[in-house]
Amino acid sequence: MYIMRRTQLYLDDDLWNALHAQARSSGTTISHLVRKAVRERYVPKLEERKTAMLAIVGIRKGRHEFDNPEAYIRDLRRGTRLDRLNQE
Repeated sequence: MYIMRRTQLYLDDDLWNALHAQARSSGTTISHLVRKAVRERYVPKLEERKTAMLAIVGIRKGRHEFDNPEAYIRDLRRGTRLDRLNQE
């Protein structure tokens, strides 16, 4: 199921005229152009998301504290955060 929500935008004359002309020449609506622009600008593409996720996989590989995760967690819980920060 595909749900759309209605919103209202205030556009200055120059922007409205540009969108109106583009919509007319491409045979679409201003709403479609706005949705497309917002999607391209603010919704990351699947490939970009995959690349970002793969970039962080294994980032902590080889760190000594993960040899014994149980001891690492116990050590984190011991003392105060400030004490741990001062030790580093």
